[in-house]
Amino acid sequence: MTDLHVYDTTLRDGAQQEGLNLSVADKLDIARHLDELGVGFIEGGWPGANPKDTEFFALAQRELSLRNATLAAFGSTRRAGTVAADDPMVRALLDSGAPVVTLVAKSHVRHVETALRTTLAENLAMVRDTVAFLHGEGRRVFLDAEHFFDGYLADRDYALEVLRTAAEAGAEVVALCDTNGGMLPPQVGDVVADALAGTQARLGIHCHNDTGCAVANSLAAVAAGATHVQGTINGYGERTGNADLLTVVSNLQLKLGRAIVPEQRLREATRIAHAISEVTNVPPYSRQPYVGASAFAHKAGLHASAIRIDADLYQHTDPMAVGNDMRMLVSDMAGRASIELKGRELGYDLSGETELLSRVVEKVKDLELRGYTFDAADASFELLLRAEVEGERLSYFDVESWRVITDSRDAGEAVSEATVKLVAGGDRVVATGEGNGPVNALDHALRQALSGAYPELDKLELIDFRVRILDAAHGTDAVTRVLIETSDGSTSWETVGVAPNIVEASWIALVDGVTYGLLRQAIPVR
Repeated sequence: MTDLHVYDTTLRDGAQQEGLNLSVADKLDIARHLDELGVGFIEGGWPGANPKDTEFFALAQRELSLRNATLAAFGSTRRAGTVAADDPMVRALLDSGAPVVTLVAKSHVRHVETALRTTLAENLAMVRDTVAFLHGEGRRVFLDAEHFFDGYLADRDYALEVLRTAAEAGAEVVALCDTNGGMLPPQVGDVVADALAGTQARLGIHCHNDTGCAVANSLAAVAAGATHVQGTINGYGERTGNADLLTVVSNLQLKLGRAIVPEQRLREATRIAHAISEVTNVPPYSRQPYVGASAFAHKAGLHASAIRIDADLYQHTDPMAVGNDMRMLVSDMAGRASIELKGRELGYDLSGETELLSRVVEKVKDLELRGYTFDAADASFELLLRAEVEGERLSYFDVESWRVITDSRDAGEAVSEATVKLVAGGDRVVATGEGNGPVNALDHALRQALSGAYPELDKLELIDFRVRILDAAHGTDAVTRVLIETSDGSTSWETVGVAPNIVEASWIALVDGVTYGLLRQAIPVR
């Protein structure tokens, strides 16, 4: 599709993120998602140095059928004073079966002398010998010039000599690494242009985000002549992360007109970003460019008035190009245009409904004055809007009462017990549930009470619970806001409750969460 390589290192460099721990099964799953996105290369890890990565490559040969990407194994040049053919770590790269081998090599004189503890000449010999050996064994060889930009500033001639040595020995690509992430776009552009002129090698770029410029630096490198871009999905990586490959590709394709991946694959970017987040167990960043939940979300009433006429007036690109969508947020900033657009998003045509729109706007502003926040709780707002449109609130059950008791037992553990009395499906039900806190106990009791009438609730799960004290000056007498996120296994929604009592606020949010879950499944009131 393009002469520009898109090289993903999520499974290796991205996995170095604090708190991120991938199993072999996780890595295989992520690799399939990356292949579906259409990246050109997937760096699977460091076979020989890491038993998990060695196992990954062994399983990949049997279980991974890549249609778009080529698998790459990562490793280092041979040790000083040895021969590449005899180095067991180099042999492990061959044994991985990966058609591409990416070698990391020192290009900074201080690192050669203090980290490798060898001479500058021997470091060049290590590069030359290892690249030539792997190339001679039929592997495509890429080389990551570690600390290249810092090394260039310290000793330009030596840094460029490392690139020339690798290219002359058979390296197909030499990637310039901003390993410490300290560069800025003008510096990157100047250095890449000089390296290209001074070596004639095919150059790549590998950026870290320590200055917040990893994406911008990657784009600057491409503008200066780099034709190989490395990064990670969702910007995973140690410290502040690597260049977010989704943002880089979207910018290159949608802003600069470079045909990087097929359009239909780019339209899967949002789904794939979130699917990989599920595998890594790292929550999606809502304000992530292009694919974040808030990337095309609008809150201000002024924005809504313009968007009602033309969505492009406040959007830099079509969200559908990356599989995302525009969202209207409802808050105390909302005007009638915001409510009308949000209603349209939810399936209601409210054009011309001036009185209803004014009523909803005033209700939203009144509730937000009391502490509610609907821009963070779309599900609660949809229930509110539905009640105003249809004249009554959707009710799958009628609550008579609820209560919670917390006991401290002999071992010092506090256990909560909740009792819920309600009518559902024509039957009066009394249910008791236990939990490790009052909200957990209420959740169990409510589900138990509704299970007979609505067995569909079994698939719902409370996945997040957040509490905010709204007027802290009142201490323990303060008003509390609770946000609860509920999931049905494929999507999730948030509901809000506000009350002087944290348990009461939680109950309000719980009831909305269950009600909305039943509504989403199109369950009839019984």
